[in-house]
Amino acid sequence: TSITSAKIQVNGVHLHYQQTGEGSHAVLLLPGMLGSGQTDFGPQLKFMNKQLFTIVAWDPRGYGKSIPPSRDFPPDFFERDAKDAVDLMQALKFKKFSLLGWSDGGITALIAAAKYPNLIHKLVVWGANASVTQEDVRIYNGIRDVSKWSEKVRKPLEEMYGHNYFAKTCEAWVDGISHFAKNSDGNICQQLLPDIKCPTFIIHGEKDPLVPRAHAEYIHKHIKGSRLLMMPEGKHNLHLRFAEDFNRQVEEFL
Repeated sequence: TSITSAKIQVNGVHLHYQQTGEGSHAVLLLPGMLGSGQTDFGPQLKFMNKQLFTIVAWDPRGYGKSIPPSRDFPPDFFERDAKDAVDLMQALKFKKFSLLGWSDGGITALIAAAKYPNLIHKLVVWGANASVTQEDVRIYNGIRDVSKWSEKVRKPLEEMYGHNYFAKTCEAWVDGISHFAKNSDGNICQQLLPDIKCPTFIIHGEKDPLVPRAHAEYIHKHIKGSRLLMMPEGKHNLHLRFAEDFNRQVEEFL
């Protein structure tokens, strides 16, 4: 049940991933902004059931150990990540798999589930949003300056990237995601939600300071038959803070 790390060429870039478990049900973990398998999914890689699941955690291009290239945020960066993620799993010879997406990774997972319905078995998203409001832009600008982040959140990312790349990429992310607010309804992927046909589980922390609960409710309302779980004490990183409860809920759903 050790965790292996490797790189594989996908869509012209070398993507880094970690893999563990030998179960027949393949699961891909999709990290959040600036995230990687290592920084975002320790308790999932370590403690999810390795007999039932084969767990893969990837670093999207420009994040974690999938550098080079440097990370950029063209208007279609979520679609690009969705295609990279699906193509990575196919390159690893998984015919069908489930997606567990956190935050930006949740948005990527929503797009992948809508666009590649024959490949996705089940979908779990938390801390995700399908649109960007002016209120969201205000929240994002509040985290633009990484020197104001808490030491605990900042440190692993600073260790991974070095201060300059970390600071520069965070600013570029804020600009990139804020761009969606200019779309009608601030749309990122709202029109794709009704195309998601696989069983879907949405989890949201009542105390999430980054993603207001209206986003989780919107996603739930527009994905037919989806389940929504509100965690009263959960914040944005509820899968780390309440890892045991989170893993249990997710494993039961899968």
